Amino acid sequence: MAGQGSGGNVLAAICSFFIPGLGQLVQGRVLAALLFFVSAGVLWIVLLGWIMHLWSVIDAARWTPD
Repeated sequence: MAGQGSGGNVLAAICSFFIPGLGQLVQGRVLAALLFFVSAGVLWIVLLGWIMHLWSVIDAARWTPD
């Protein structure tokens, strides 16, 4: 991937829009994907899951490999 704004990050952000953590999984970040998926699921119980869901999308869109 070429970095922020690249096609890979856009695809990852779209994936995370539908399922939190899926974009991170597409980028190969398994631990981050698991963290976003589980925390969003837990927080949806108290109706705050949308925060983690949105954070997941933004994280996938802005991630740059080191």
